[in-house]
Amino acid sequence: MTCDTRFEPAGDDSGDDVRDATRRAIAAVWRIESAKVIAHAARIVRDVGLAEDIAQDALLAALESWPASGIPENPGAWLMTAAKHRALDRLRRAATHARAHDALGADLDALGAHVVPDIAEALEAARNDDIGDDLLRLVFVACHPVLAREARVALTLRLLGGLSTAEIARAFLVPEATVAQRIVRAKRTLAQARVPFEVPDAAARAPRLASVLEVIYLIFNEGYAATSGAHWMRPALCEEALRLARMLAELAPDDAEAHGLAALMELQASRLPARIDREGRAVLLADQDRSRWDALLIRRGFAALVRAEQCARRFDGGAVGPYVLQAALAACHARAPSAAQTDWARIVGIYDALLLIDASPIVRLNRAVAVGMAQGPQAALDIVDGLCGEAVLQQYPWLPAARGDLLDKLGRRPEARAEFERAAALTQNARDREVLLARAARLS
Repeated sequence: MTCDTRFEPAGDDSGDDVRDATRRAIAAVWRIESAKVIAHAARIVRDVGLAEDIAQDALLAALESWPASGIPENPGAWLMTAAKHRALDRLRRAATHARAHDALGADLDALGAHVVPDIAEALEAARNDDIGDDLLRLVFVACHPVLAREARVALTLRLLGGLSTAEIARAFLVPEATVAQRIVRAKRTLAQARVPFEVPDAAARAPRLASVLEVIYLIFNEGYAATSGAHWMRPALCEEALRLARMLAELAPDDAEAHGLAALMELQASRLPARIDREGRAVLLADQDRSRWDALLIRRGFAALVRAEQCARRFDGGAVGPYVLQAALAACHARAPSAAQTDWARIVGIYDALLLIDASPIVRLNRAVAVGMAQGPQAALDIVDGLCGEAVLQQYPWLPAARGDLLDKLGRRPEARAEFERAAALTQNARDREVLLARAARLS
């Protein structure tokens, strides 16, 4: 697609300003509402690829209508209604096509067994206002076992997180073309397998739960620390992921990891109010005003963590999984009255347990930061230097950022400045870049 740039005569440009403001507002609404619109359409047409196309049609209708008529009072409902009408139009055309084949003497066994009942069922779903939680259904469809793990994650992040293929690629540190292929193939596979749009029963739910938990946490992380753009956080994504995690914990009441993920996200979400200052600038964990942390979410997180540990003892022989351990790490921070009073030795011990389950370079890097707080910067720098050759971390901005912090503490200021500048060049988030460049500037 090329950029069509037109030059208008000089004059009053207030109309252009209004149109630009409306387009920006539509983009913001779409970022928040797209997953719900896609999920609603998918419940009607039972095809996530087709549902995404229908949702895009609704977005185009908004782009055509809202600049002239103004943004509706409830833009999400407007998009939902537009998508519903387009989904019903598709079904009616399919029904007409089916009847035409019938009249021409098509194979009624094949046609009647598949097309007509599906259309009738979908029309009934569209008329039914008690739709339950379409988003939760969409999560389980996107995480169906017919898809490879990487495809499940990429598709769910696209459909529910509203992320572009570029954002997903950065989150996974893989080429954008790879992610695009995964998404296209996943939608095609789901359509060919005729995967039902439903929350599976308990027996079918268990093997898919781990993938669902992973996907929801990735969505939460994109909201907690946006991979790109002008904003450091996208709280709406955090809220949606947290809501889904709570629902999953109720769906799987005996699963320690489901409760562990809920605990982890409750505790992390409690920090959101303190992660930016009054001017919208990013505030790192060590500098946050902990009185601004959400006490209710902290209590909910502690309660979910207790429930997770009880489930582990009752059903898993006391063994805990990665989400329970990560929730325990978050609980250490939540219990500390200040950054200086954090129990870093305990945090290192929890990371040691986590490494037995997940020895990925990123977990090892996070452990190194904790070692630096517990044992001093040189001990941590030795670990970080050993990670510099890891291929998966070559474009990861928080490797040079961590190294810069440790070098700064050791008084090696020129080296630290270079590391912060390198980290700033790697990040795609404007707020992260500001923080890193500010740290580099202080070392001039």
